[in-house]
Amino acid sequence: MRINTGIFSAQRHIRQVRPAMAPLYRHISGTSGTLKPATATQSSAAEQRFKPLPSFSRDTPLSSELSRGSSVTADLKRTRSTGLPHVSCNERKVSVGWNNGVASRFHHIWLRDHCRCADCLHPVTKQRLVNTFEIPPDVQPVKVEGRPAGLEVTWSESPRHVSTYPWEWLSRSSYDPPEKHSMSLNGSRKTLWGSSIQHSPPTVSYEEVMRSDAGVYEWLKNIVRQSNGNDGGFWDFTSDLKHGDTAYTNLALGAHTDTTYLSDPCGLQLFHLLSHEGTGGKTLLVDGFYAAAKLREKYPSHYELLTEVKISAHAAGDADSLYIPDEPFSILKKDLNGDLMRVRYNNDDRSALKYIDPVLVDDWYDALRSWNRCLTSPDAELWVKLSAGNAVVVDNHRVLHGRSAFTGKRRMCGAYVGADEWRSRLRVLSQAIDKQSWDSEF
Repeated sequence: MRINTGIFSAQRHIRQVRPAMAPLYRHISGTSGTLKPATATQSSAAEQRFKPLPSFSRDTPLSSELSRGSSVTADLKRTRSTGLPHVSCNERKVSVGWNNGVASRFHHIWLRDHCRCADCLHPVTKQRLVNTFEIPPDVQPVKVEGRPAGLEVTWSESPRHVSTYPWEWLSRSSYDPPEKHSMSLNGSRKTLWGSSIQHSPPTVSYEEVMRSDAGVYEWLKNIVRQSNGNDGGFWDFTSDLKHGDTAYTNLALGAHTDTTYLSDPCGLQLFHLLSHEGTGGKTLLVDGFYAAAKLREKYPSHYELLTEVKISAHAAGDADSLYIPDEPFSILKKDLNGDLMRVRYNNDDRSALKYIDPVLVDDWYDALRSWNRCLTSPDAELWVKLSAGNAVVVDNHRVLHGRSAFTGKRRMCGAYVGADEWRSRLRVLSQAIDKQSWDSEF
């Protein structure tokens, strides 16, 4: 049995991240409270911890010392001489100058809230232990040093608290200026493909999948539990109109993604042809990211419009179910960096167009026509005639599928897997097999 997979489903590249911190095994618990400046007569435990420093002007240069007699200046000189990132600070922020000439600035309260030590971040669960609400809004360090292990900050607490922030973690967590963010595998590099992929489609054998966990990188079989969706888990269907959906007919289906009508559309989709006694019924696959790249190149304003205008969808063919997503969505969705992260499109299931500025209606339909031209261009369409025993796995947030009309009885089965589920499984496997770390995301 051969299974078509690879770039249809998971990304080929997962970014490599070095470990952010060595595990420590201490634990504290805290209580919430509102802090006031410490007094000589009476103060809470939290107030005793955070003692204010001498006042500064908000215009104090970033290179100035924090307090008289501090070792910050000397430490910064040592930082420069050792080739570590250049560190400077003022009353409000710490600045880290990277080797590429860019400087990232971090507010003091942000740094204290993101302390990486085991008292503040549980070493196993990676959950926050520091009590954010006990940190004074004007919290300041008494000492800032650049160490090989990272930025070391000593805080004005009693007793003193020392935080170490690994350099790579700081770089990936930069918000001023913002680092390119990627909280999921969507940030991995993608190889766009068109119809030419038919000459060498990525495949993996059933035996390879079953032999070891490494095979799961290439296929779905042992990833996680399947998602129930609205088809009742693992579905088996033919053209009997058992459900009120054109998928249960012998009609041709244009390129689309599934479950656009769910608030959380399925992530992976498995198709398995069991039998077909008749003609037609070819499977259509289109890389939505490839089509979107063509749209952006040829019709940039149409691309932008499809990332901005919200539409909705529905599944209303069964008497006992009515699916409508919680909120409208755009056909093309960008991530925080402005890069395409998801395609969500099924024109057959599209609901009334009502979440749109009236002045954009004509332009939106023009954009939709341009999108359809990109999807249906010969260089974008991959047509595959499946044989009994063939299975195909696709990333439903990227790859659109369809079919040609057919005659006779055509029996298919398949399943859905949630996007969070398969990406979680892939990250776990990347840690176990490729020894990659995701600590910088915590």
